[in-house]
Amino acid sequence: MAGEMHFTAQGALPLLPMRILLVKTSSLGDVIHNLPVVTDLRQNFPDAMIDWVVEEDFAEIPRLHPEVRRVIPVAVRRWRRSLPNPSTWTEVRSFRRTLQAEHYDLVIDTQGLLKSAFIARMAHGKRCGYTASSAREPVAARFYDAVFEVSKDLHAVERNRRLAAAAADYRLSSAPDYGVAASCPRSGTQSMHDTPSPSFGESSAVLLTATSRDDKLWPEECWIEAGRALHQKGLVCLLPSGNSTERQRAARIALAIPDAVALPSLSLTELAQQLVGARIVIGVDTGLAHLAAALGRPTLALFSASDPALTGVLAETPAVNLGTRGQPPSVDNVLTTAARFL
Repeated sequence: MAGEMHFTAQGALPLLPMRILLVKTSSLGDVIHNLPVVTDLRQNFPDAMIDWVVEEDFAEIPRLHPEVRRVIPVAVRRWRRSLPNPSTWTEVRSFRRTLQAEHYDLVIDTQGLLKSAFIARMAHGKRCGYTASSAREPVAARFYDAVFEVSKDLHAVERNRRLAAAAADYRLSSAPDYGVAASCPRSGTQSMHDTPSPSFGESSAVLLTATSRDDKLWPEECWIEAGRALHQKGLVCLLPSGNSTERQRAARIALAIPDAVALPSLSLTELAQQLVGARIVIGVDTGLAHLAAALGRPTLALFSASDPALTGVLAETPAVNLGTRGQPPSVDNVLTTAARFL
């Protein structure tokens, strides 16, 4: 524990600050679910130096937490697509050198996959992870120096927190605290493509209509009906998107909602700024909905193809999961719930 003392011939000396490496590489929602681990570690080890290995596409998320000392990007997804390319192996060797430049007291892999366990094994320090029965890929347990049993029936946030607590030997005594903050956007903030990103602050509702799987989508006519109702309450609907398919969907929905704005391409940091300034965020099962909840915004997450008990939004601030696998929420259900926070 931080503040513990050990004794030498000269008397009591403080232990050196712990150095801890977290391995949680992807996806966006999983990375966000791991943020409370940083807060827990700093609460129990106030002087700890915490580094984090994460996929390059999601590196902005750990940087939102002020207690993360260093973010170490990895590019497993991209490297897999270009294994024959010599430049790929140059990048791999550079990543390994960066990872091994530090000796860690603890290396905690909360992902539980073969790829994350292999990364943890590359690092110097005591590697900790799930047992074979707890890990998402049981073979990952072979790469750790210490393994811990954590029920798969727990929410992903709690699984991460319990593994870290077991590895670092402390007790959890508080609700999850994501520890992140993002400034509200200034009017006319520029995106990476120099397109003005409008800012409406508390007069906006962010609608997260895009997700990685079609079976997780909410019907466009439902979004339009809900958006029109929100407009009648004086809110401007903002619709972010990523790829071209998502942009086309967002544009169609925005055209059918008065004054709605299909936002230009934004970085994760810029999206966080839009989320933190909104009156309410409504989204399908997507990592951005988890980010909105982590940022303390009233958030409604709409489920139709997965179980929110395991991966739904979880935060002390208003965060409500609606629907479940095979039973998407109705527009009336969404609007009735939203009215509680408007």
